[in-house]
Amino acid sequence: MNTIFIVLPILTLLMFDLGLTLRLQDFRAIVSRPKPVVAGLVGQIVLLPLVAWGIGNGFHLAPFFFIGLMLVACSPGGSSSNVFSMLANGDVALSVTLTALSSSITLFTLPLIMAWVTQSVGQAVDIHLPVGNLFMQNIVLMVVPITAGLMVRIFRPEGADKTHNVLKRIAMPALVLLVTVFFFQHKHTIMAEFASLGLTMGLLIVATTSCGALLSWVMHLAGRERRTIVIEIGMQNAAQAITVACSPLIFNNEVIAIPAIIYALMMNLILLAYVGLTKLYTKA
Repeated sequence: MNTIFIVLPILTLLMFDLGLTLRLQDFRAIVSRPKPVVAGLVGQIVLLPLVAWGIGNGFHLAPFFFIGLMLVACSPGGSSSNVFSMLANGDVALSVTLTALSSSITLFTLPLIMAWVTQSVGQAVDIHLPVGNLFMQNIVLMVVPITAGLMVRIFRPEGADKTHNVLKRIAMPALVLLVTVFFFQHKHTIMAEFASLGLTMGLLIVATTSCGALLSWVMHLAGRERRTIVIEIGMQNAAQAITVACSPLIFNNEVIAIPAIIYALMMNLILLAYVGLTKLYTKA
């Protein structure tokens, strides 16, 4: 089974669901309280790729895995971060705003950074990035469904709420299905590389969430905003990374998607632990 036929509808549904959650008042935060928005975007767009580049070089990852690591780091924030922010008693409106903004900004930063990455390390394994194809695919799979969801939110708000309530229950089982299918297709490679890649992806998540906490401290953010920044920087759109890796229009290489699969597993475990700790701390 080609995983691209599983990941495409999953990513489209996730992006449509993100559009359903958008409200125009959410974006007023850019003007009314710019500090948490700037902190979240700097963490996602700037620090994540830099940290990933350092970790990839430090662990001397093979080119396919290095490209996969950078692909995760350059992907936009995942819509699951909105759910995790709610569970951690964070600022859900800020989370939605950051996810929407990162999805828009990475339309341009993802092709640029990944073109440089593949030029730097991909030549050794004959991997090249068709930048135009990546940009157009992101338009079709991200901008179009987000815009469709936003239109439903504007013109049919009650229908948007009902649809969102259904899709948010489907999203996690769909991702679990994707990870399961991918694991069985590549179990030998994943098992052989899990020790090093598990450590690498775990370190990426811990390092970037720590950067989120540090950014919050530098910008004097606390409480709900700090928890949201930590989660937003720590949770990337693994489905987007898998789509780019597996797409026949772009890399067409499922080995490049393996870091994103392991990242999805590690991300949920580490950030569920973080949510648990925040609940204990806020109750104390």
